[in-house]
Amino acid sequence: MTDTTSNPFGPRGPRSNRTYAGIGIVVLLVAAVIAWIATRKPEPVASTQQKTSAATNKAMPVTLSADQSRRIGVTYALVTLAPMNREIRTVGLVSFDETRVKTISPKIEGWVEHLLVDYTGQFVARGQPLLTIYSPMLVTAQEELLLAKRLRGDVREGTGDARKSADDLIESARRRLSYWDISANEISAIERSGQIRKTLTLHSPFGGYVLEKNVLEGQRVMMGDALYKVADLSVVWVEGEVFEQDLAAVHLGEQVTVEFEALTGQTMTGRITYIYPTVNPETRTAKIRIALANQGMRLKPGMYATIRMNSSTHVATLGVPRSAVLQTGERSLVFVKAGNGQLQPREVKVGAASDDRIEILSGLRAGETVVASATFLVDAESNLGSLLGGMGNMPGMDMGPVQGKKPSVPASPPSQRKE
Repeated sequence: MTDTTSNPFGPRGPRSNRTYAGIGIVVLLVAAVIAWIATRKPEPVASTQQKTSAATNKAMPVTLSADQSRRIGVTYALVTLAPMNREIRTVGLVSFDETRVKTISPKIEGWVEHLLVDYTGQFVARGQPLLTIYSPMLVTAQEELLLAKRLRGDVREGTGDARKSADDLIESARRRLSYWDISANEISAIERSGQIRKTLTLHSPFGGYVLEKNVLEGQRVMMGDALYKVADLSVVWVEGEVFEQDLAAVHLGEQVTVEFEALTGQTMTGRITYIYPTVNPETRTAKIRIALANQGMRLKPGMYATIRMNSSTHVATLGVPRSAVLQTGERSLVFVKAGNGQLQPREVKVGAASDDRIEILSGLRAGETVVASATFLVDAESNLGSLLGGMGNMPGMDMGPVQGKKPSVPASPPSQRKE
C-alpha cells in the first residue's frame, strides 16, 4: 500500500487539510493588522518631532549606584555661601608712553650742512647737537644782532632814550635767534666775535631714543618738517584687553602684576592708569593701560606681557565648583542629589566666575548637594533616558499595548500542535 502522506503529489489526507486551515488563519490575522494600520489616523510628523525634541531637551533624573558613581568618577559638593575671589588674566603689549614721544622740527628753512645724529635708535640727550644748517633767515638775524651792537656803541654818549632803544634792538635780535632754537652760548659767541657764521647748530629740545630719522646731509628742509621722532622710554605703557563681562571688576587705580616672556621669573607691579571708553564690537573687549617705570631699559616696546588682576569681594555669594555647572549656551544645568539618591537636573542662573568657583544667582539653596565632577557623563545618561522616552511617541514605536486590548499571544504553528 502506498503512503500517501509522504507523497507530495498524492491524494491529500486529513493532515494536509489541517495545515491549510492554519495558514488561512495566519493570512486572516495579517490582513486584519494591515487593515488596522491603513485605517489608523497618522500622527502629524511635526507634532511627533516636537515631542521627540521636547523629550531630548528635557533632562531626566538619573539613579546611579555607588559602584556606578565610583566607576565614572562622580563626586559631590555642597552649595555654600562664601566670598568670591577672582583673578582676571589677559595678554598685554608694551608700547610707548604717548605723552613722552616728541617730534623735532626746524622753525626755519635751509640746507643741512652736517648731520650729527645720523641713525635710528641712537640716544639723544636734551640739548645735544643734532645738525648744522645754513639758512638765509639765520644770516639775516645775525646781521641784525651785530648791527644793534654797533648802534649801541654809537649812542653810548647819547640820551637815555637812545641807549634804551639800542638795547631793545639787541634783545630783539637775541630773542629771534633763541626762538629759532639757537643756543645762548652760540649767540654769545657771535656777539664776541662780531662775525656772521654761515651755519649754526640746532640742538635737541628733548631727550630720548630716535625712533625715526627723516633727514640726510645736504637735504633742504622746510619749516615744520619732522626731522626726528624721539621717545623717552623711562616710562612705558602696557596695554591689555579685558572681556566685556569682566569690566565690572576692573577699576581705575587698581594694582596689578605684570609678567614678561623676556624676563623669566621677574614680576612688576603697577596700577591701571586708564580704561578706554569704548568696547571693540568684534572681540567684545575693552583696553586697559598700566604705566610702568622702565629701570635699566629692560622693557622694550613690542614685548608681550601677562597682566593679572585679583578682584576679591567681602560679600558672601552663593556658589558651587565650576565643574558642577554644565553650560550649553542656551542654559546652565546642575544635578542636585535628592534624598532618595536620585540626581535631579535643575536649571540655574550663573553670575561671576573664578578659576574654580562660579556664582549661582538663582536655582539653588545653600546646603544642597550637587554633582561636582563627571557632570557631562551624568547629563549624557539623563539625555539618553529622555531620548528613549521620546521615541515611544514616534509612529510605529508604540512602547505599550493598545488601551482596552490585551496583547495577543501568537498561536503555535499547526505542525507543532499536539494531536
